[in-house]
Amino acid sequence: MKRLTREVKVGSIGIGGENPVRIQSMTSTKTTDIDLTLKQIEELIKEDCEIVRIAVPDMRSLSAFKEIRKRTSVPLVADVHFNYRIAIGAIEAGADKIRINPGNIGTMQQVKEIIAALKANGKSVRIGVNSGSLEEDIIEKYGGVFPEGLVESALRWVDFFSEEGFYDIIVSLKSSSVKDTVKSYRMLSSRVDFPLHVGVTEAGPLIPGTVKSSIAIGILLSEGIGDTIRVSLTEDPVIEVRVAWEILKSLNLRYNGPIIISCPTCARTRIDLVKLVHDVERALKNVKVPIKVAIMGCEVNGPGEAREADIGVAAEPGKGSIFKKGKIIKRVSEEVIVSELLKEIENIAQEDSR
Repeated sequence: MKRLTREVKVGSIGIGGENPVRIQSMTSTKTTDIDLTLKQIEELIKEDCEIVRIAVPDMRSLSAFKEIRKRTSVPLVADVHFNYRIAIGAIEAGADKIRINPGNIGTMQQVKEIIAALKANGKSVRIGVNSGSLEEDIIEKYGGVFPEGLVESALRWVDFFSEEGFYDIIVSLKSSSVKDTVKSYRMLSSRVDFPLHVGVTEAGPLIPGTVKSSIAIGILLSEGIGDTIRVSLTEDPVIEVRVAWEILKSLNLRYNGPIIISCPTCARTRIDLVKLVHDVERALKNVKVPIKVAIMGCEVNGPGEAREADIGVAAEPGKGSIFKKGKIIKRVSEEVIVSELLKEIENIAQEDSR
């Protein structure tokens, strides 16, 4: 069961409370390239990204952020480090949320000025504690960077914001270590009721980063910990969103389209199953029906082992047997397998809408 947290708004999107786990990503473009950044934002929205974060490292980027804000309606988060004036400027420019690590933003008074701007503009904040930018006194206390220190830093700043009468807070504890990430969030989740932004920072390129993110995020979500997620990859951020959705689908938390079940192929496979799976994936790209689609390469992994699928095909040389809930409903030629699957999926969608 999902841990119940307080709700915090990021624009029109609610995080925490009774809301589903939200998916977000971050643009990888130069913020000052306004058109390219907007193009990437649109690509993320098409992949069902709900919140987009943009780095605002300097005043030129802040000026660009103001223009970007005018030209998109998606909830935007301004990612700011070191400069409290830029953080305040981003709030006043219409950022729905800012992400800061208060430990590197300046003096306590400067953090108070950020809080005042958040209050005046009705915006939220993510207190983002990272293993790479932990406060020196905490590193010295624990003899290094450990989960206990990450949690202490987060609690320090949550208490500070709360004492200033500000509670629209989301918290993250980011580490590149899967074990430290999981331990940190477990510890923090028992201490606060603020929504948690979950992810592994600097997770790496596609395969290692996907594995690390899926393990850490998957463990935490399966324990009910986490209200919004970002999969951090050295990749096109569109891929981050796709991986994030697959994590939620695999845990039966949310769906934005079909779940594909397919066998890994072996010597029994007598067709190009990899190509068939890719063809089906492309054909289903814009299908939003949350059904299970099985694509199997022989009679062994056919209707029997895939009977839990809503619809599927057991492919053979030159033909395929299409089945529903484990029962064969028709046999078709290889050339029309994809179109026939789509036709049956449309039928299922119409039945479900009645």
